[in-house]
Amino acid sequence: MTLYELHARPPLDHPVLVVGMEGWIDAGLGASNAIAALLAGVTTEPVATFDVDTLLDHRARRPIVRIIDGVNTGLRWPEIVLRGGHDADGHDLLLLVGPEPDHQWRAFTAAVGELALSFGVGLVIGLGAFPAPVPHTRPARLACTATSSELAQRVGYLPGALDVPAGVQAALERSFAELGVPAVGLWARVPHYAAAMPYPEASAVLLEGLTSVAGITTDTTELRRAAEASRQHLDELIANSEEHVALVRQLETQVDADVPSGDEIAAEVERFLRGEGSGA
Repeated sequence: MTLYELHARPPLDHPVLVVGMEGWIDAGLGASNAIAALLAGVTTEPVATFDVDTLLDHRARRPIVRIIDGVNTGLRWPEIVLRGGHDADGHDLLLLVGPEPDHQWRAFTAAVGELALSFGVGLVIGLGAFPAPVPHTRPARLACTATSSELAQRVGYLPGALDVPAGVQAALERSFAELGVPAVGLWARVPHYAAAMPYPEASAVLLEGLTSVAGITTDTTELRRAAEASRQHLDELIANSEEHVALVRQLETQVDADVPSGDEIAAEVERFLRGEGSGA
């Protein structure tokens, strides 16, 4: 049984596959808002849709019913979609968007790999954001996971071993490694105290990383404007508490001296998951 239905086969030349699925670690809505900005700025069309009845638990991700004057006029079901198109400069790309599957991850990653190979995908990039012991007063930075050390070194990575719960993006990354397709996950570091609110700088940094690694062009002007407003808002909130001011200064000292350790990152991720859930 196939997990997807192919709707179109646009002529794409070695497209970049961008993965931005909802439902896992996305501190500050960094990845969600980056994908929204990307979709708003590029021309795409649905290429394939996946069988959500098989992949999703609808009691966890319920469809939305539209009721007008007491009449049920229809349901809007969650969708997992592969979209194809190009950016303003003509670079071809595919975007995998929608909720992270609840079931059949191995079958899902195999299906995505099959589609990617059929379109000649040359590079896969996943977007995400995680809570980290970093201050909002310093520029947001990226860390990455990758299928090779060469790719990891292009972006920067957290040194040492790190064990954290995996999302489907990690499963896709490993699947593409086995297929011989280079894949990299870009992860924005979001101040842990701002992880539960929109943090537009994370979204801007992710899109700028996408440009740096893959050449996909996007306009981050609005995100940068929102990031400045967010920083000013956080400044005002923190100024009202001596304890918070001291915390930010401590984080500034730590970040200026060195990168937070993998153990500290893992601890923040675990706290975020306990407090926020998986987003499902």
